This record gives sequence, C-alpha cells and structure tokens, in this order.
Amino acid sequence: MPASQGPFADQPLLESAAAADREQATAVAELFKVLGDPSRVLLLRTLIEGEELCVNHLAESIDMSPSAVSHHLRILRTAGLIRFRREGREVYYRPDDEHVEQLIAVCVEHVQHR
Repeated sequence: MPASQGPFADQPLLESAAAADREQATAVAELFKVLGDPSRVLLLRTLIEGEELCVNHLAESIDMSPSAVSHHLRILRTAGLIRFRREGREVYYRPDDEHVEQLIAVCVEHVQHR
C-alpha cells in the first residue's frame, strides 16, 4: 500500500486542522478577555442602543471619566468590536457590525437564563 493511502495519510491535514482550531480558540478567548470588563460591556451596550456617540456622551451615559472611556474604547477598537469616524475634533464611535450586537445579546440572554 502506498504511503499516501496508509493509516497516517491524513496526519498532516489533521495537524493543520488542530492548529487552526487552537488559533481560533485563542482568538475567541482573547475576545472574551476584552469583554471581561464590565465597563467595556456597558460601553458596547450603550453604543448598540444609541447611534454614534463621542467620548463625552459615552462618559456621561455610563458615569465614567472621559479618559477612562477613551482607554476602554481603544481596547474595543483594537479588538475589532467598534469603529470610529472623525468629524473635526470629535471622534464618534459605533459597533463594528451586527455581530457585536448579536454577541452581547446572546451573552445577556445567557446570564438572564441562569
């Protein structure tokens, strides 16, 4: 029997699938680390409920200092959860896409279900 048809013929394919699974699991874990801070979850929920908001409006909405809000927004932006646009000196933030809303909604539903 040729080696390409033996019992280990698919081993490189299995190893690459396992590596891909590990990479994906690591990416998901990193996402949950970002969501592990209640302030970031509040910021995301506020952005989901509203339209585009600037740092000062977000800070007022969740009773947090603008500098703390900016810090958390940078982390959310780096994680790909929000996007921004500039208008003069103001920067406006919004969720990156509908997946962010779905992710938060499923997490809230799970917490309420327990």
